[in-house]
Amino acid sequence: MNQYKKEIAAGRYYVHNTNSSPSQTVVTEPENKQKRKKFKKLKTVSGDELMKKTVKPVRFVVKDLLPRGLNIVAGKRKEGKSWLMLDLCFSVAAGESFMDHPTEQGTVLYLDLEDPETRLIQRAREIRDVIPSKFHEATRAGKLSSGLAEQIEDFVRDHPDTNLIVIDTLQKIRKPKGDTYAGDYQVVSSLKNLADKLNIAIVCIHHTRKMKAKDTFDSVLGSTGLTAAADGIYVMERKAEGKPFGKLSFISRDIPDGEISVRFDHNTCRWYRVTPSDMERELLLADEAMSALIDFMKRETVFKGTATELFERLGLKIGANNLSSKLAKYENSLRNLGIEFTKDRRKTQRMLTLIYTPKTMGDDETMISQHGVTMVKSA
Repeated sequence: MNQYKKEIAAGRYYVHNTNSSPSQTVVTEPENKQKRKKFKKLKTVSGDELMKKTVKPVRFVVKDLLPRGLNIVAGKRKEGKSWLMLDLCFSVAAGESFMDHPTEQGTVLYLDLEDPETRLIQRAREIRDVIPSKFHEATRAGKLSSGLAEQIEDFVRDHPDTNLIVIDTLQKIRKPKGDTYAGDYQVVSSLKNLADKLNIAIVCIHHTRKMKAKDTFDSVLGSTGLTAAADGIYVMERKAEGKPFGKLSFISRDIPDGEISVRFDHNTCRWYRVTPSDMERELLLADEAMSALIDFMKRETVFKGTATELFERLGLKIGANNLSSKLAKYENSLRNLGIEFTKDRRKTQRMLTLIYTPKTMGDDETMISQHGVTMVKSA
């Protein structure tokens, strides 16, 4: 009993069961403090201090289109991504505009990790007669976990004016089976930290899923860890397989979300920016049914009848309903070419009236596409 009193006096006590025997010792406050883990105190900045700080404006490699940081350009296989990125590299290295946007000239490193050097040379010569001297390429590099960051830092030390590095493709520099959220986030975060540290733009070419997604950016292959960690996401999509028209959609931390209509020119092997109306006109002239309609109206100038009678006169096999849908789809473009049409119901039939009025003496030339419609070259 005396020992028990001593324990109480020392600040320790027991919870007794029905037999009044000690069951569990409760640690006292002094002992609990000794067992606390040491931690680093948070370093905070007050609102007043934040207001006094100056923030440098965002630096762009391509003005209002590509800021410095980590960016991902994704698209289907053989979509033309590599042509787009190679043109970007040449434009920045030469200090020339890209997609009608001014560029900041600087040294560029293109890591072409999927193709042999011979293919890169062939593509480069199709895009340009002279490759800019500030353009550098490599077909071999380490993975992000085994030396790539050091290789990039070493290159930038040797070329201090470097402002753009393109990695083709992201999958080539990461560990196999790393497409979990944590794995994706870690890879992209590491590249982002490197881009921020060197104050450059790093662009990784990546792929999209085979299945379509409601949201364009959900189509990027992998988990959402990729899109969550990157500064900007750019997705290249063609309007139809094998056609030279498409769009480049983008979301970014530093620029408003946007979308650019683009067209691939087979002669120069470059993507060009076009207005939506230009694209609609190009698609109109590439459409077999609409092309037949234009030729027919140039000869007849006036048509009155049903959609069935019209597609029979045109020698088409698409059906009256499909023809009517195409007329509605391309109404503005047809009007710009001088073809007006109206619809009205007479008893049980819907009648069409089409009138072609040349706008100028040389209007026939406006009926011809300025760019040959060709298959898009593979990425």
